[in-house]
Amino acid sequence: MPPRSLVNLDAFIARADFAITPDETVQFDSITTIGLRDLVPGSTFLPGLRKPDFQRETNHWSPEQVVSLLECFVNGDLIPSVILWRSPNYLFVIDGGHRLSVLRAWIEDDYGDGAISQLYFGLEISQEQRRVARRTRELVGERVGRYAHINARAQQADIPIEERRRSTAIGARALHIQWVTGNAEKAESSFFKINTEGTPLDDIEELLLRNRTKPIAIAARAVIRAGKGHKYWSAFDEEVRARIEAGAQALHLVLFEPELRRPVKTLDLPLGGAKGVRTALQVLIDFMVIANRGQTGTPASLEDYPPDEGGDLTVRILQRSQALAGRITGNTRGSLGLHPAVYFYGPSGVHSGPMFMGTVSVVGKALANNNRAFFVNFTRIRAELETVLIRYKDLIATILQKQSSRRRVSTYEKLLEGLINHIGKREVVTEEWLVDIAGLTGKVLTGSASSAGADFSDDVKSQAFITVALDGVPRCTICGGYLDAEKAMSYDHATAKHRGGGGALENLHLTHPYCNQGTKGGD
Repeated sequence: MPPRSLVNLDAFIARADFAITPDETVQFDSITTIGLRDLVPGSTFLPGLRKPDFQRETNHWSPEQVVSLLECFVNGDLIPSVILWRSPNYLFVIDGGHRLSVLRAWIEDDYGDGAISQLYFGLEISQEQRRVARRTRELVGERVGRYAHINARAQQADIPIEERRRSTAIGARALHIQWVTGNAEKAESSFFKINTEGTPLDDIEELLLRNRTKPIAIAARAVIRAGKGHKYWSAFDEEVRARIEAGAQALHLVLFEPELRRPVKTLDLPLGGAKGVRTALQVLIDFMVIANRGQTGTPASLEDYPPDEGGDLTVRILQRSQALAGRITGNTRGSLGLHPAVYFYGPSGVHSGPMFMGTVSVVGKALANNNRAFFVNFTRIRAELETVLIRYKDLIATILQKQSSRRRVSTYEKLLEGLINHIGKREVVTEEWLVDIAGLTGKVLTGSASSAGADFSDDVKSQAFITVALDGVPRCTICGGYLDAEKAMSYDHATAKHRGGGGALENLHLTHPYCNQGTKGGD
C-alpha cells in the first residue's frame, strides 16, 4: 500500500456553523468523558455532536494510525483528551475528531466504504478509498478484533474469564473531555492555537480554513467531492446550491476521471492526476486561480477574493474554470484536446503537477488576453512540439527536479512558451537548448543513464506501456498532433458538406475539435 494512503473518516461527525452571536455562551454542568455508549446508534449524545466548519477533514490518518488508536483504547493505554465547546444547540469538537471518528468507525465497521460513508459521499467512493478501507478492516481484525464480534461475545453468559475482563474494560473505557469556555470567537481561536502547536495543519488545510468563506475555497471543496459530502455551500439559495453542485460534478469529471491506477495500463488518464484529497486540492486551487485571472494577472491568489455571501462568486469561479478546462480537453468547439500522456505526465507515468499547471498557465494567459494568434500558432507547430515533449521527457523531468518546488511551475511555463516560439521560428531544439532556457547550464548533465533492481517497478512498467501505447495513438489529420480519443476527438468532413462532401468513410477525418472548427471556421 502506498505510504500516503489515508483512511477517510469524514462521514462520522457532521459539520455545523457557529450559528450564534459572538458574545453568546452557555453555562451549565458538563460531562467529563465520552465512551463507546455515547457513539453507538440510538445514543442521545451522538446526534448533538458536530465538527465546526473550520475543522479539517477527517482523512489524515493511515490504517496503521487507526489500528494503533484502537489498540490503545482496548488495552487501556493513555489517549489524549478530546476538547469540546458547547453552543446552545451542539457540542463542537475542537480537537479529537479523528479519535472519536475512529471509535465510531470501529462500531460501525465502516472505514470509509460502509453504509454511513456511502450515504455521506452520495454513493461515489473512489477505488483508492475502498482499498484503504479494506486494508484498515483487515488490520483491525488481525490486531484488535471487530467491535460487533467482541460485543456479541460479551452478551454470552459463558465466555472465558480473560475475554470477559477485556470486554468489560472496553465497555467501561472512556476518553476524557476538556471544555473550552467562552464564546464562538474563543473556540475558533482555540482551534487554530491547538492545531499549530500540536499536530499542525498543513498549508492547504490552513489556507482553506482561514479563507473558508472565499469563493475558490468553497468551489475547491465542492469539486474535490464532486458536489458530495459536507455541503460548505449549504447557506446559499437552493438554485445557487444546485448550480454549484452541477458545476463541481462537471469539473471533477474533467480533471479527475477516470481514477488513476498504478502501474499505468491505459492512456485514458485524468488531467489533474490522482484524486487524493491533499494533492488534488492544491491542483484545484491553482487551476481556479489561473482560470479566473484577468489580463493583469489579478486576482493573484485565493485570499484576494472577498467572502462570497450569496454564492454567485462561487458559481462564476466554477464557470470560468470549466471554460479553461474546455479549452484543454473535451469536445467543445475550442478544445485543443491535449493528450494527458504527452502534456501532463512524466516519463514513468506519474502525473506532473508542474507540467500540468505550467501548461494551464500558458493556455489560461492566452484566454485572458483573447490571444487568438496563440492558438493558431500552437496548432501550426503542435506536431513537432509534441515530438519534442516526448523525446525529452526524461530531461524535462530532471530539469524540473533541479528547481525548488516553488519555481517548478514557472520554469515549465517558461520552457513551454520558449518551445512554442523556438519551434515557430523553425529553429532546432536540442538538449543543451532546453537546459539553457531553464537556467541550468552546467548544472544538468545531458544524455541518459539508468540503474534498476531485478524486478520491474510500477514506474518501469508504466513507462514501457506509455511508450508502446503512444506509438499506436491516432493523429489529427489537420495538425498532426496526438488525439485523446476518449476525451476530445472530432469527426471532420475532408470535403465540406456545403461543397458536396458526403458521409462516406473515405471523406471522414479524425481531428482535434479546435482544428476542425477553430482553424477551419474561425476561432
